[in-house]
Amino acid sequence: MTATPAKQSGTTRIFDTIEQVEQASLAAARKFVDSIDGAIPAIGDDGPRRKIIDSAFKMTEQLVSASTRIAQNIVDATEKALT
Repeated sequence: MTATPAKQSGTTRIFDTIEQVEQASLAAARKFVDSIDGAIPAIGDDGPRRKIIDSAFKMTEQLVSASTRIAQNIVDATEKALT
């Protein structure tokens, strides 16, 4: 089955938007880590700095995962509505 131009365009916009959200999430995490690096000294491998950074990346992973699930749900619903 070949997708219609409207379906391709809508799907492309959804994925482009999700990609932008994911990139913004990663940029925010990098900025946060840079702030932590400047504010909290590295004390051992399991110090508070490491825990804060790990938590920031876990949060970013959850945001990206949620945005991916949302995109997939939207695409699935759109495909179902158009068929």
